[in-house]
Amino acid sequence: MTHDLLNGKPGVINVGLEMFADGVRRSGAPLAHLDWRPAGDGDPRLAWTLALLTGDASDAEGTGSRIDRANEKATTRMLAARPVLMDVSLRADAVWPQLWAGGRKTLTHAGAPIPWERMCDPMKGTIIGAMLYEGWAKSPEEAAERLARGEVGFLPNHDIHAVGPMSGAISPSMPVFVVRNATHGNMTYTNFSEGVGRVLRFGAHGPDVIERLKWIAVVLAPAIKTALAGIPDGVDLKAIQSQALLMGDEVHSRNAAATALFHMAIGGALAGSGFDRARAREALDFIAATSQFFLNLSMVASKSIMDATHGVEASSIVTAIARNGVSTAIRVSGLGARWFEAPSDTPVGLFFPGFSQQDANADLGDSAICETAGYGGQSLAASPALVQLVGGSVAQAVEYTREMYHVTWTRNPVMSLPNLEFAGAPAGIDVRKVVDTGIRPVVTTGIAHRLAGTGQIGAGIVRVPMGCFTQALRAMAENLGVSA
Repeated sequence: MTHDLLNGKPGVINVGLEMFADGVRRSGAPLAHLDWRPAGDGDPRLAWTLALLTGDASDAEGTGSRIDRANEKATTRMLAARPVLMDVSLRADAVWPQLWAGGRKTLTHAGAPIPWERMCDPMKGTIIGAMLYEGWAKSPEEAAERLARGEVGFLPNHDIHAVGPMSGAISPSMPVFVVRNATHGNMTYTNFSEGVGRVLRFGAHGPDVIERLKWIAVVLAPAIKTALAGIPDGVDLKAIQSQALLMGDEVHSRNAAATALFHMAIGGALAGSGFDRARAREALDFIAATSQFFLNLSMVASKSIMDATHGVEASSIVTAIARNGVSTAIRVSGLGARWFEAPSDTPVGLFFPGFSQQDANADLGDSAICETAGYGGQSLAASPALVQLVGGSVAQAVEYTREMYHVTWTRNPVMSLPNLEFAGAPAGIDVRKVVDTGIRPVVTTGIAHRLAGTGQIGAGIVRVPMGCFTQALRAMAENLGVSA
């Protein structure tokens, strides 16, 4: 093996710390660097807990085998899920009456629970915009004062089976997509893509932003609802995701093919309906001009898949990754509704002209639900075109996906990756494998400016903090009565 790593030449094999490899590179000597990390994030006690949960240690009660069986059950549900877009609810509060619970105004947001005073600036801007959209305040200043007084409640989208990109806010009168898992029957929801430029999800809340949101409610949402009424079996979102992987999307940060497929799926039904022709044209033109339109639908499809995967006792499969711009959090199938949080990393990638790394906000949005279902960073090998946007090479994209096989439980046979000889994409992030290998899951993502309203300033790669996984592993051990 040593001979192969160095192509038969004398040289150095470096294991672990990159700093030692740098010195060898400068000397010009042949080098093979192995990115090894100690199990348990370098914590001996955690490593022993990991051993007890994997069956690598003496395990009279078969805890490792029990988790393995649970993971097989959870990922079987994951692979069998079939999310179908069935309808559009023209008002979110028709789905969630709790947005007016006890007469108190409530808004949703991306990520784990976070109070107003701890929100990042882009999320604060988004929440202010939602207040203005609903008519709960007449100015941004009044909205901020009301929010600071605690007049508005907050709900994480995930707690109501929903997802939203970036700040992710959903307010009572906003329309939402309605998705049903045809296999398991669970329902999931998401808001609408606003397109690009100055948009609410990045914290913009000027009159132009509010006007576009109103156009979505009056034109776009009714148009798609009408189209879906003419498609009795709904639009199979998983089929679109699977086909889009073959067409160059990883179905998170790149959705050009998926958006085109969705446009095709609803276009005929809308054209054949009695919907106003001018408004139908507006709606279809908007979708056609918004290559990332399908992102919200990919997210809600992934949420549908992972909600069906959640709740399997003793399973160590991650069923949600969510970021609120301050912390990143995960949920685990066998650990109920608990969030395991750690401070968010800041994405690294390519920036639009005039912006740089110091302008970037910490990782933000519910869209990493796509990675939990096997898309995005897990399937980056499928999307050579995306590499030009996030930085790096096609070889690196392929390597990211190869890396993810080491931290996942199975492969998804309907998610074929052409650049890996049509192998199934990695599926089912296993907390134990992450802590064992030290490999943190990769997420492809847009990069938000740290100040509200500036919008997207680039795109790149970020990794889920290890702290999320070490906390979850300890919780699993406690939950299963395993003592280190």
